[in-house]
Amino acid sequence: MTAPDRPAARGPLRRVLSDPIGLSAALVLTAIVVACLGATLWAPYDPLATDLTASLQGPSSAHLLGTDQLGRDVLSRLLHGGQPSLLAAACVMAAALVVGVPVAMAAGYHGGWLDALVSRVVDLGMALPAMIIVLLVLALFGDQLIFSYLALGLLLVPALVRIVRSATVAVRGELFIDAAKVSRVPLPLLVARHIFPRILGTVVVQASIIASIGLLFTTGLAYLGFGVTAPEPSWGTMVAEASSVMRQNPTMLWATGGLIGVTVLALGSLGEVVRDALVERWAPAASSPGPRRPRTSGVASRPVSPRAATGPAPRPRDDAVLAVGSMTVAYGPGEGTAVVDAVSFDVGPGEIVGLVGESGCGKSTVARAVLGLLRGSGRITGGSVGFAGEDLAAMSRRELRALRGTGIAFVSQEPMVALDPTRRVGDTVAEAVRLHTGCSRAQARARTEELFARVRFADPARVCGLYPHEISGGMAQRVAIARALAGGPRLLVADEPTTALDVTVQLEILTLLRDLRDQTGLSILLVTHDWGVVADLCDRAVVMYAGQVVETAPTDRLFTAPRHPYTAGLLGANPSLADRGERLRTIPGSVPPPADWPATCRFADRCALATDQCRATPVPLAAVDAHASRCLHADRVAAPRPTEPAR
Repeated sequence: MTAPDRPAARGPLRRVLSDPIGLSAALVLTAIVVACLGATLWAPYDPLATDLTASLQGPSSAHLLGTDQLGRDVLSRLLHGGQPSLLAAACVMAAALVVGVPVAMAAGYHGGWLDALVSRVVDLGMALPAMIIVLLVLALFGDQLIFSYLALGLLLVPALVRIVRSATVAVRGELFIDAAKVSRVPLPLLVARHIFPRILGTVVVQASIIASIGLLFTTGLAYLGFGVTAPEPSWGTMVAEASSVMRQNPTMLWATGGLIGVTVLALGSLGEVVRDALVERWAPAASSPGPRRPRTSGVASRPVSPRAATGPAPRPRDDAVLAVGSMTVAYGPGEGTAVVDAVSFDVGPGEIVGLVGESGCGKSTVARAVLGLLRGSGRITGGSVGFAGEDLAAMSRRELRALRGTGIAFVSQEPMVALDPTRRVGDTVAEAVRLHTGCSRAQARARTEELFARVRFADPARVCGLYPHEISGGMAQRVAIARALAGGPRLLVADEPTTALDVTVQLEILTLLRDLRDQTGLSILLVTHDWGVVADLCDRAVVMYAGQVVETAPTDRLFTAPRHPYTAGLLGANPSLADRGERLRTIPGSVPPPADWPATCRFADRCALATDQCRATPVPLAAVDAHASRCLHADRVAAPRPTEPAR
């Protein structure tokens, strides 16, 4: 097979230069630096040469930016004056980074007493008056300005340490750091290769901010008469000179102040763009992969088996609570990269439908798209999401907010994260009750206790007074379910609601969800990768692979007679369906990323039944017996076990 066409990888420099803002900022900043550093080569006049006959002239062909009160050329003085100003900014930035970054990384990575000590010192440093200390340094060292620049850089260290330390703490807790430790990677290499690249974007942004502060601060000192003194030019002294003759020649102030402002703006903009470019090196690609052509094998197409496609995929039922029709979700600028491709399914009244598949297949994205909670640049680019006779995909954010909680509710896989640690769980649920019903505090409290009793808390009043850290994971999930029920929704979207729980608690939560369905007629869309959960709870299952629905069927039929090799492979890899001593079957390979999705069968590279026809044409979702399957060889798929799953 021929690998799909992919855009060539771009380095950070090319990413920066391809961004209009980054390119503009880089060109402006480069021009300013080169012009100032090479002032002796192209400044039209000596910056100290005076001509009283040409005093305070406006812009002309002889003096492009006019002259000052002594007839000196403003442009020449700006170019020469930029040298000490830019040098001061560079010194301030270097001093802050050399001290601040190592200290912040050490505190963030080590934690414990070192982190506590650094935090106390940082708090103290944030309270120091920077201007007074810099003036004291100037008084002590006189004309040796480098000491004042270093002092200012050190005074900016506390703010830098706070931000870089937080970034380091976030990276320290990631799994790949633990893997590096287990592999006995030496600490210097661990920091240099694994931690520092992840926080480099943050460091770059802070460096640009510190350089801007250094430039403005030292310019202000020169304006007050500290630092470079007349007649030597600097941007600060030129601002002071221009302010004294602002009425006679305002061009001086505009030119000097404008150049300082443009330099600061270019520094900030370039820092942001460079940060984004560095992050893109390890973040998932967000650019569109572009149109794809079907990958052909060069052989003639064969007719599709009559059993493989006996008709179009089933249409959504008329009474469906949720009807997702050909929904496509994309991330990134422009047309973006599709991560969910023309997904269709429905959920009937009082029905529990499981959304199944490996990680990376798009299950959670579908759930978030239904709720209108896609993150970042994610958006629905095609299809519809029908609910209560309306298309959720066409709703505004305000309309979706009004619908959430009362029409559709959500339960996540991490209930502890969803609960505010500073508030009692009863207050959290009561707040949801009041938002959805508008009742009084007393009524909301009573309703909260009713909900807690419904989710099987033996003592609802006591649980209402507990904080999240005082309850277990299973209790937290029950609280999350109670909050989801606060508005009386018709549909509950549950994203891996039992993943973080032990087996006994999982069973309790599943039983609770089933009883809630039986008692209230609640419809449930359940996202899971656990076939045991599907067998125990779901009426129907929707199997997803690489952003597409590859099979849908009633749960019993899916277990006993799957019609897609991916479904059969997942079932065959279920330990509960394997005999003792039998080698557990696995599916070779992994789910391809969205940028590598072919236009033909996306499972072909991992499928034992794949033929040239599978790699030659797109495969539609078609009706096969009681199933809907996206496979040309549905009649050849063998069930992993001839018996029905235990419930």
